[in-house]
Amino acid sequence: MLQAWALDGIPEIAAGDDLVALIARAAGDTLADGDILVVTSKIVSKAEGRMIRADDREDAITAETVRVVATRTAASGHVTRIVENRLGIVSAAAGVDASNTPHGTVLLLPVDPDASARAIAAGLRGLLGVQVGVIVSDTLGRAWREGQTDHAIGAGGVVVMADLRGQTDAEGRPLVVTMPCVADELAATGDLVKGKASRRPVAVVRGRADLVGSLDLPGARSIVRPAERDFFHLGADEAYARGYAAGLDAR
Repeated sequence: MLQAWALDGIPEIAAGDDLVALIARAAGDTLADGDILVVTSKIVSKAEGRMIRADDREDAITAETVRVVATRTAASGHVTRIVENRLGIVSAAAGVDASNTPHGTVLLLPVDPDASARAIAAGLRGLLGVQVGVIVSDTLGRAWREGQTDHAIGAGGVVVMADLRGQTDAEGRPLVVTMPCVADELAATGDLVKGKASRRPVAVVRGRADLVGSLDLPGARSIVRPAERDFFHLGADEAYARGYAAGLDAR
């Protein structure tokens, strides 16, 4: 049976705070072998001192961007940029967050979310003596679908992809391309109980101990699709403009 609940009692996080100690205190004696903790990237970034002065959020987005995928300007004049950030993640605003931060500051994503997740998992395993896994999650939109959901941007001690290729379905037909991204599914499950405004930034998911393993397992960076296999490298308008310009040059 799959269970999920959010931890109460985690305070507002500041740079230098010990997340392992704070999570362990909030969890008490409730954690068990095989539990998976979903930790929002915001508290990881705060603990790691990733809050910076930025009177203009757009400048911070530009600094975190390695490739612009699409830019759209709404009727209100608001500009949305879909970009690839330095972690390889394609998202709006490069993951730069200005919510729940002091005026004139923004919060950047962790430098290495996989390393952060592994450190938290290792710390909790050592402190509490339980074999847990950790997902660091962030909220992202999805191509072709409205709304947002949490995705895994870091993973420590958790299988991120269930490779079912070579197995058979219920009718005996071979599975050729089936690879559920279980790390994203775990992140979304945690988000259901954490909520967006409840100040409960850590969730526990129980019932998938089969996904918890060595801290040497591939992290969430392995989820990012390589550029050579990216069918949608540019937004529709940007791809059209590039093709149109190439056609004019070839005349």
